[in-house]
Amino acid sequence: MSYADQIFIENCKDILENGTWDTDLPVRPHWEDGTPAHTIKKFGMVNRYDLSREFPMMTLRRTAWKSAADEIFWIWQKKSNNIHDLNSHIWDSWADENGSIGKAYGYQLGVKHQYKEGMFDQVDRILYDLKNNPGSRRILSNIYNHQDLHEMGLYPCAYSMTFNVAGGRLNAILNQRSQDMLTANNWNVCQYALLTLMFAQVSGLKPGEFVHVVADAHIYDRHVPAVKEMLTKEPLPAPRVELNPEIKDFYQFTVDDIRVTDYQYHEFNYKIPVAI
Repeated sequence: MSYADQIFIENCKDILENGTWDTDLPVRPHWEDGTPAHTIKKFGMVNRYDLSREFPMMTLRRTAWKSAADEIFWIWQKKSNNIHDLNSHIWDSWADENGSIGKAYGYQLGVKHQYKEGMFDQVDRILYDLKNNPGSRRILSNIYNHQDLHEMGLYPCAYSMTFNVAGGRLNAILNQRSQDMLTANNWNVCQYALLTLMFAQVSGLKPGEFVHVVADAHIYDRHVPAVKEMLTKEPLPAPRVELNPEIKDFYQFTVDDIRVTDYQYHEFNYKIPVAI
């Protein structure tokens, strides 16, 4: 069975059985009809995935991995904050009339900063350190810039990646302030697991452990029936995920350089409402 399925099942059961509803609080998100979008949640969810053994893609329903990869390229390669550079419509609700989501996500990664070694943006600094300072304990990104929050269409959810090299393997931690379990959990896991694989390959390292930390892991009220149905499914074997071994420059990766084989998944017939 897919380990990602196992973790998702355990997390969602814990939330549904032991979580706390926020119905006693005013909430910012709302449904398209204007109704407040309340959640049941658990605080401080931590999951670990060994990328050397299995890629963490769920089978309880299909994860649109090509769109997930395209978004990670939009943020980390293009360093864009404009939805016109993105091939999906997942950010449309947070964009202005020009397609901009403000000084969020890719914008923050593209800002250059002065270091002792010169000027780098956050992505290039990570890539530099992985090759030149692999023993560093300072290899990280952070896009939760308080100075620019008022100019962001949406405050960053997945806001920090920390990389650490041990025994020739690249380990990574994704820190997330908030996560919609049904809509985004495996999407984000696959995205940042892929990012770790790509960074490892171009740095001459092997993939290690990917750790996912979520402060507020929640299921929206209107998502509960869909989640409960998913939990009745029998997990299938995880697919195999490989990168084009010829790529040695992170900026040369495309979706076509990601090969997913033997991906089996259960049908999912719910149209998921998105709280905004």
